[in-house]
Amino acid sequence: MAMGRLDGRVAIVTGAGRGIGASVARLLAREGAQVVVNDLGAQLDGSGTNSGPAAGVVDEITQAGGKAIADFSDVSDHAAAEQLIGTAIGEFGRLDVLVNVAGILRDRMVFNMAEREWDDVIRVHLKGTFNTTKFAAAHWRSLRDADAQNRIINFTSVSGLHGAPGQPNYAAAKMGIVGLTYSCANSLARYGVTTNAISPGAATRMTASIPDEKRRSPASATDEHSPDNVAPVVAYLAGSESGWINGRILHSAGYQLALYDNPQPISRIAGTGPWDLDTLSTHIEQAFGPLLGR
Repeated sequence: MAMGRLDGRVAIVTGAGRGIGASVARLLAREGAQVVVNDLGAQLDGSGTNSGPAAGVVDEITQAGGKAIADFSDVSDHAAAEQLIGTAIGEFGRLDVLVNVAGILRDRMVFNMAEREWDDVIRVHLKGTFNTTKFAAAHWRSLRDADAQNRIINFTSVSGLHGAPGQPNYAAAKMGIVGLTYSCANSLARYGVTTNAISPGAATRMTASIPDEKRRSPASATDEHSPDNVAPVVAYLAGSESGWINGRILHSAGYQLALYDNPQPISRIAGTGPWDLDTLSTHIEQAFGPLLGR
């Protein structure tokens, strides 16, 4: 392979056997990174296992001259996530980049959702992201290198950012990842780690499973809507030159990239003492009502 922007860097990509994760793993490898391709090989609902997807991506990378190994750990398993981080360090001698893509779907309206459907989606997306992040962060903290250029790149979703009605579990998990991203951005910078999140828009098996009338993303993997178009921003964030951006959400869809504003107050009312309910009601309606179209 020719010299790339990520030469010498080591990356873990979870959920890298298919879709966006696979596109990310392939591009990181083309840019010179050594990649741990993690994927349990489960069905979209999280059931079953299959070593084929991760192994297939590794074959593609190695046949193209890159360096990659497959890992079939379940990132929602705390101990397995620790082993995953250890695999990267043991195999390649270091870890520079963690990309958390792995996830499942169990769509249902909130009034129809079973407890297990809620728990499983939260477990894979949110706990899985926590698990890998915890052990990567612990490793980087142990190095005590404030000048390091280490990266955590998480995946959120418009489902959470805009509130998909039929995905309360997925939306909650993805917004939980946003909060985790903000927290890690604030806590890990002193150890040379930046933490950002990508909200992707691409045709994947997840978007293909959503009914046409409810889908925010395209159904077919045309050139513009290919998962490959999400990978470049991940590759940029994975590089050593991206240390200036931390604690942000980027939306990547097709040939467009957007930067989300971090939450902040848009209006305030201030009293001089404890609020009387009638007075508070009047101030809320006068100050906030016009902003919300009242």
